[in-house]
Amino acid sequence: MFYTIEEAVSALKAGTVTSHDLVKESLDTFENDRTSKIPLNAFIEMYDDALSRADDADKEIAQARSENSLDQLFAQKPLLGLPFANKDNISVRGKRLTCASKILAGYVAPYNATVIDRLVNAGAIPLGRCNQDEFAMGSSTEYSSYGPTRNPINREYVSGGSSGGSTAAVAANQALFGLGTETGGSVRLPASYCGVYGLKPTYGVLSRWGVVAYGSSLDQVGIIGRTPRDIATPLSVMCGVDMYDDTSADLPEGKSLSTLTACSADEIKKLRIAVPKQFLESKGLDPDVAKVFEDTRAWFESKGATVETVDLPILDASIASYYVIALSEAASNLSRFDGIRYGARKDNGEGYDQLYVDTRSEGFGPEVKRRIIIGNYVLSEQFSGTTYKKGMSVRARIQREVAKLFETYDLILCPTCPTAAFKLGEKYDDPLAMYLSDLFTTFVNLSRIPSLSVPAGRTQKDNMPVGIQFAGAMFSEAKILRIAQAWEEEHKGCGIPCSQ
Repeated sequence: MFYTIEEAVSALKAGTVTSHDLVKESLDTFENDRTSKIPLNAFIEMYDDALSRADDADKEIAQARSENSLDQLFAQKPLLGLPFANKDNISVRGKRLTCASKILAGYVAPYNATVIDRLVNAGAIPLGRCNQDEFAMGSSTEYSSYGPTRNPINREYVSGGSSGGSTAAVAANQALFGLGTETGGSVRLPASYCGVYGLKPTYGVLSRWGVVAYGSSLDQVGIIGRTPRDIATPLSVMCGVDMYDDTSADLPEGKSLSTLTACSADEIKKLRIAVPKQFLESKGLDPDVAKVFEDTRAWFESKGATVETVDLPILDASIASYYVIALSEAASNLSRFDGIRYGARKDNGEGYDQLYVDTRSEGFGPEVKRRIIIGNYVLSEQFSGTTYKKGMSVRARIQREVAKLFETYDLILCPTCPTAAFKLGEKYDDPLAMYLSDLFTTFVNLSRIPSLSVPAGRTQKDNMPVGIQFAGAMFSEAKILRIAQAWEEEHKGCGIPCSQ
């Protein structure tokens, strides 16, 4: 049976369900799927202590019930007994962490990521590690050493990436919520493809301590849920400054998110919403996605909100600026995987240079190699003083102009992706087409603002989900989620059943 977080907590308090029941159902769903004709492949591995953690949670709940202190217990531990899905690049102490790469086969995390610590302290139960594009480099979860994750709506299609495993697990009711990571759209894009909500918070709101780096100035932890409230409660637990991450920041109203309420009709009526014309005029925008977007725009207008098309020419440079910066930082970050300190080692006794070459050639997949080579090329002597610097200059301008826009408007509204999910293998050998999947998402990462992909409809031709982005000013997560909750209460997501 599917529960939202709110419903699961109510059922646990009432005694109509136990944490053991919730975890066991997730494990059974995973096992049934794993042996099915076409497995989803959302989870790589289920943790062997998930049920014992659930039993411990049930003991706490039983004791609190006997002492009439259930409300106090759940106030201290708002996620007590609730299972969640974890992406394979977020550290869980004593558990394998591979980033879906051969080069980290067998590696065991020695400590918890800060976001994991905060969830566990709030009573949540890590179910297992989920599939992803190798080192979070991809838009379809096809670049994984464990094979692709399929879309739970239609298993002939991709789930999106790079957080496709966590997102598919939530969409298929294998977990109550999921953790992913974002560098250029890797939470919002799979959320759009799978018909669920996906939040990229303001840069720094969720600590990166214990998260394997891809592009450090862009990387963030994100949250996937079936409703805005399913995102707001975990966010309220995980947000805030972390002494281990100097880029971390407090979130105003962060703690109040655990009791998220929808925007009132009067609040929606007062909204001023900007629609960047650069995205609507994009040649790659699918007509079905455009139709869903226009329906979403019409809904806001029907509620009395002011929706205006704005001109931001700098957005045309966002995808190029993003890939220059992200791939340069990736080349630098991944240099630590050398076969010496940890992970796989291919040593033929021919010296260190050959050790590096053999280990990395065998350990990294084709997309990771491609991005390392491009990143190193950009950083090479003849380019490092111009191309990378220009990319950073464009980024700064995007950040300034987007911030200025929010002096007038409350929200930026645009599609999450130019298309709905595509079929497995369709873009695997076409890197440019794959990179353009991020066309509407990267400006958010470059400007460090929060954005939520909202399930807003489906395509006519193949009945696949379409997500629309609600993006706000820095630290406006509460506003975005409250607007989305008003949308959810009227639309109930896409209402698309998963395939079996």
